[in-house]
Amino acid sequence: MVGARVTVNGEEAPIAPAAPHTTVLDFLRERGLTGTKEGCAEGECGACSVLVARPGVDKPTDWVAVNACLVPVAALDGQEIVTAEGLATAGEPGCPPGLHPVQEEMAVRGGSQCGYCTPGFVCSMAAEYYRPDRCAHPEPADGTDAEHGPNGFDLHALSGNLCRCTGYRPIRDAAFAVGRPADDDPLAQRREQDPPAPVATEYVRDDSAFLRKSTLAETLRLLRERPDAVVVAGSTDWGVEVNIRARRAGCVVAIDRLPELRELRVEDDFIEIGAALTLTEIERRLDGSVPLLAELFPQFASRLIRNGATFGGNLGTGSPIGDSPPALLALEASLLLADADGEREVPLADYFTGYRRSVRRPGELIRAVRIPLPLSPVVAFHKIAKRRFDDISSVAVGFALDIEDGIVRKARIGLGGVAATPIRALATEVALEGRPWSAETAEAAARVLRGEGTPMDDHRASALYRSAMLGQSLLKLHAQTTEAVPS
Repeated sequence: MVGARVTVNGEEAPIAPAAPHTTVLDFLRERGLTGTKEGCAEGECGACSVLVARPGVDKPTDWVAVNACLVPVAALDGQEIVTAEGLATAGEPGCPPGLHPVQEEMAVRGGSQCGYCTPGFVCSMAAEYYRPDRCAHPEPADGTDAEHGPNGFDLHALSGNLCRCTGYRPIRDAAFAVGRPADDDPLAQRREQDPPAPVATEYVRDDSAFLRKSTLAETLRLLRERPDAVVVAGSTDWGVEVNIRARRAGCVVAIDRLPELRELRVEDDFIEIGAALTLTEIERRLDGSVPLLAELFPQFASRLIRNGATFGGNLGTGSPIGDSPPALLALEASLLLADADGEREVPLADYFTGYRRSVRRPGELIRAVRIPLPLSPVVAFHKIAKRRFDDISSVAVGFALDIEDGIVRKARIGLGGVAATPIRALATEVALEGRPWSAETAEAAARVLRGEGTPMDDHRASALYRSAMLGQSLLKLHAQTTEAVPS
């Protein structure tokens, strides 16, 4: 479709003649915007990050940093992109002509050496710079909060950006030194206007198509007609397949902007989360009201990935090492599955049927995740991985316990990385329920937990290590909670 266009640094550009699988990264570089770099091509290094105008949480528009290496440029039809080149604004108060305040701080504080990763850092830093609710963050007297600056800058905004030569201290110094956007800053002013509205897209070239419908009903009818279509939201999984495994699809259907998949409802007896809301949007809208998810989000990949990733995508892939299933299993979540004939509700515990397989039928989408209320008061999400952030888990465990008068009245435990599918630790739940929340109970249940699932040896961890970590995770939970919960 010749009319497909994207706005780059304030100027409209046709997407044609790019192929439907062409990434934003390649599209920008072909236009001479070479500040956007390819490092890993799978969303782990952040050298490719750019800003995209998205619906805001606190203002009409948020500037959101995403991995340009993963997103098809056709997915941004009608949308706005700002690159590191576009951030530079002449006459910015206190900065040399041509430098943005973020770029100025990176320069004067030695935040760049070879410069390869710098544009990506600058874009991620700019997204945090423009976050509307960023405010002064008093430093604790004991100096323990190393992840927030006195200017309110959250270093998690940079968790998806890697630097191999500068070292992170000067980059952190630059992040903690940036001030507030000036009143006449055009990108700050842009937040007060509505974001670009989603547009229906029919981009077809060389027998391959990228399609976006306006409504869920239209999308479901399309999926009935094209059961071979690949469905994408943030493309954080499909983008890797395209880049690393050279996968191509005859038809890709985008669902990320469908309004029916972007609702978040809080009712008396459940919370319903739209399958196409990004994890960042969910995190900010829930604002800690689901404590187990509040523990999950900072450990789920990086902020760059969470800005695109969705629950629908993480569950739809059926991966046994996805981070969200263990937490959602512990929360006793169910999925609302929709197709052209209607909708059905399936408990998440019954959803997975095998390795990357589920009960979801051809033409069926995950519309929403439903979490029953009230929530269990004792929760934890433990992720065992080789890196603290931005890594795939070897083992992930979600806990949700009801403890009254020192007795475990109810226990729900979700596990990832120890079987062909995410599973509930049913035997361990039985070993806990009705017993005192004591060291003896925890140790006995930990022995049971070590035997749950069918862990295997691979390059991330051995089966023996995974089993040991399961048991240790329960002992850790007991140690973390016994001060607050009578034993």
